[in-house]
Amino acid sequence: MERRYLRQLVLLAVLAMIAVSAASAEESRLKVATTSSLFDTGLVELMAEQFEGMYNTTVHIPAHAGSGIAFQYGQRGDVDLLLVHDPAAEKKFIDSGDGLERRCFAYNYFYIVGPAGDPAGIKGLNATQALRAIMEKGEEEPDKVMFVSRGDNSGTHSKEKLLWKGAGYNYSDVNASGPWYIDAGQPMGATLLMTNEKQAYTLTDMGTFMAYQGNLTIGPLITGGDELLNVYKAIAVNPRKHPGMNCELANKFIGFLVSEDGQKIIGAYGEDKYGQPLFFAASGNCDLIGCPKEECATPATASCTA
Repeated sequence: MERRYLRQLVLLAVLAMIAVSAASAEESRLKVATTSSLFDTGLVELMAEQFEGMYNTTVHIPAHAGSGIAFQYGQRGDVDLLLVHDPAAEKKFIDSGDGLERRCFAYNYFYIVGPAGDPAGIKGLNATQALRAIMEKGEEEPDKVMFVSRGDNSGTHSKEKLLWKGAGYNYSDVNASGPWYIDAGQPMGATLLMTNEKQAYTLTDMGTFMAYQGNLTIGPLITGGDELLNVYKAIAVNPRKHPGMNCELANKFIGFLVSEDGQKIIGAYGEDKYGQPLFFAASGNCDLIGCPKEECATPATASCTA
């Protein structure tokens, strides 16, 4: 009887140690959902590796298909931190209580890319004029002029919808206007490859295009300008709405992204391989990118108290 009692005590002690170990491991693990452009270019993995070494922690990236998927993970409380680029969706996420606050940490630009022959004649136009020309030519000659959309509710897809609105079109009408408009439903890299295969046009972020350009014959036709600005933000998931979030570690990661060292890494990333960086640091460029000073390259300040 006494021996059985001792065995039970030992078993309970072992189970307690396992539970403590599991809880400790979870406390030192940061779960991040990111847009595909930060993942496909390799930047987020590099930042994660640097952060892991600094804080003796583990960074897990369960979602990297686009901002739309990242917001879904955040709304379910499946991740601690979002890295996204969809201003309207970011505001909605925070206003609904799912996120704490935004911090701008990087930016680049969107490109409209297409075949060298430019059958829609968009060179020299601005972004909205270019989309209007692509649609008009596409409806006339759908076998020669096509546009491939990500169609996945990503930040890039949201930007495309805004550009169609700026061009004077309702997006649902564009999407149903004929075979010239192709809904890929894919991340940016796969969309670029499909666009290249069809010798079509698409909207892409600059970083992913540069990372894939060695496999492409299509090229940038419309670049730069306020219409095509692309700003990346970090948002910690709110532990008051989603208990169990590793908010403290999420805030530390945001702090690293906006730190002097973090901004140097971001601003130089890709320069050695592509001859120019894939992203630009937000620090020092707050007015240029339209990011309020309290959100621009500054550490997170929101309380993590659940």
